[in-house]
Formats: sequence, structure tokens, C-alpha cells
Amino acid sequence: MNLATISIAYLRARKLSTLLVVVLLALGVGTITLLALVSSQIEERMRRDAEGFDLVIGAKGSPMQIILSSIYALDVPTGNIPLAQAEELAKHRMVKQAIPLALGDSYKGFRIVGAPTDYVAHYGGEPAAGRLYAKPMEAVLGATAARTIGLGVGDAFSGAHGLDEGGDTHADKPYTVVGVLGRTGSVLDRLVVTSVDSVWAVHEHAEGIDDPKVAQAEREVTALLIRYASPLAVAMFPRYVNANSTLQAASPAYETARLFSIVGVATDVMRAFALVLIAAAGLSVFIALYQALEERRYDLAVMRTLGASARRVMGLLLFEALLLSAAGTLVGLFLGHLAAEAVGALFREARQADVTGWIWLPEELLIVAAAIAVGVLAAVIPAWRAYRTDIARTLAHA
Repeated sequence: MNLATISIAYLRARKLSTLLVVVLLALGVGTITLLALVSSQIEERMRRDAEGFDLVIGAKGSPMQIILSSIYALDVPTGNIPLAQAEELAKHRMVKQAIPLALGDSYKGFRIVGAPTDYVAHYGGEPAAGRLYAKPMEAVLGATAARTIGLGVGDAFSGAHGLDEGGDTHADKPYTVVGVLGRTGSVLDRLVVTSVDSVWAVHEHAEGIDDPKVAQAEREVTALLIRYASPLAVAMFPRYVNANSTLQAASPAYETARLFSIVGVATDVMRAFALVLIAAAGLSVFIALYQALEERRYDLAVMRTLGASARRVMGLLLFEALLLSAAGTLVGLFLGHLAAEAVGALFREARQADVTGWIWLPEELLIVAAAIAVGVLAAVIPAWRAYRTDIARTLAHA
């Protein structure tokens, strides 16, 4: 019989202890894998969503709320800013590009964003079907939004007031879908995008504003996405904006880093818990093999008398540890990916970041190596004692 046959037979004979080790190791590996998959994908998507924008200007309030609502479409805006102020800031000498956003409505939980086509181009959005909007009341759907909503080119829909499902519908001012965007892997996938003029037209109609002069005077935008014209603007332009009592400047880089630092505490706690589980699994391997050594002293001595070398006996215990740790690691990886897919399903249902469990990260090789190493190292002392077993004394006391 070879090592594999003997080891598997023994592990099957001790089902309870084998199951305990595999479960503990699987839970630890699964938790770390889940954290790695979810955090890496969210961080990558948030980095991609904020990339290229140096500053976001919104109404006075929480800078993080401005970033979450305007960059990531994850929160409600702090308010609106007058169009005249937005246009003045867009013309400032320190501003290279200013993209206005008009938020406030949604369709079936997907946010309707009023923005120039520069916004779509910034994220590399290209029509997979149809074309981009060119006139008021035309709209394009992001890839995820189109797939979930089930609309296509030529269909019409009416936005609802508010950013959640259930708001009052603007049924008398419908949008026409003129394009469906290809997948970009950015926030654009989860949006319905139209022109700022379209958003104004919907709300002016709802409020009964018919006078063009009155409408022009009351027009507002929700935020401005800014790209600087020079490095000097980093220090000077936010101060210039914040000096205005109604405006608030928010840095995507700073606020995103602050958000990760807050979320990172919970992630670190869960990661520490997972490491404790892996360490407990290693201890279980040690205890199981140490007890097995005491129970199998006679069997191992008989193996030695039948010609098995000390190294072969030592290898037997190490191989059993390898089987246990490999089984726990594989089960843990499967559970981690399955849990990540379940979390992704919850995110998709909530119209949030697109996370999947069906990808492989290079970091997972380190997780596999570390988990198996813990199991094998836990077997070193029992294996060494098996190697040093005194055959004559063991058989004499049998």
C-alpha cells in the first residue's frame, strides 16, 4: 500500500476529527478569500470611477456625501447649485474641464443622470446599439441598467422623482431610448444618461414653469466634475470654491481614501478572525496527529519491522497533514468564491457595484500556500516523534 492509500484510510476512520480540521480551515480560507475578492473589486471600481476627476463641487454639506452621490451614485446629493455659479466656475482659469451633472430622478432604481456626452466619453462609453443622445428627452442606458430593465433602442420610459423606486412618475414627459452602451466596468454601467436640458425640461414641466426667462433664472445643476488646468490649482482652487458660502469642494482622492480607512477597520477585524480560524485549524491538525501518533505507535512500529523506513513513517504523517490542509483549503476557496457571488447578487439587486465571485486573484495563490503551510508545519513535531520511534521499546510495551 502506498502513502496515499494508508493516509486516506486512516483519515476516513477518524471522520469527526478530520471534519473538524477541514471545517475550521475552510472557514478561515473562505473568509479571507471573500474579503480579498470583494474588497479588490470594489476598490478597483471605485478607483476607476474617480479616475481623471480632481475635484467635485456641490452644495454646502458633507464632502463625502458629495463624492458618493456624484462620482459613485451611492448617496443622495447635498442639494443643487445655481447654473450661473456653475458656469462661472467652469470658466475659471484653473479649470481645464468642468462636467455638470443634474441628478434627482431614477427609473426602476437606476439613477437618471443629466450630463453632456463628455461624461459618457470620460468612462469610455460607446454605444453597443443605437447612438448617443443629441436632443432633449433622448437617453442612453448603461450595460447593467439595460440588461436589468429590459429596455432597448426605441423604447420609451418615464422617470420617477427621487433616487429610489416608488417616487412620483413624470408620465407626461417620457424619455426615448436612443442607445445602449457597452460594458465599461464603471459607474456608467448602472446609469441612465441623458442631457442636462432633458432633466431641466422634466422638472420645469412638473413645476408648471412656462416662461423661458423664469426657467433660465431658476435652473440649477447638482454638481460639477472638475479637471485642473495646472498643478497650482490643487492648493488654490478648492479654497476659492469653499470661500463661497453656498458651495463645497470635495476631493475624490482624499474622500475615497478616508472611506477606505473607515471600511478598512471592519475588513481588518474580519481578516484577523479568519487568521484565528486558520491558526485554530493548524492547532487541530497538531492535536489530531499527535493523538494519532499515540494511538498508532504499535502500528507504526509494525510498519517499521515490515521494512518501512523512518523517513517513510515520518512522510506518512506529513502527507496526512497535507491532505487535511489541502482539503480544507479547496473547500474554503469554493466557499469564498460562492459567498462573493452571493454578495455580488445582493449588490446587483441594490443597484450597487458589480461584484462577482467567478474570478481568480493572484493573491489567492498566497492564501493557498499559507493555509497548506500551516497544516504541514503543525505536523512537524508529531512526524519527528514518529521518525524517532524506538521500535523495540514500543513493541515490548504493546
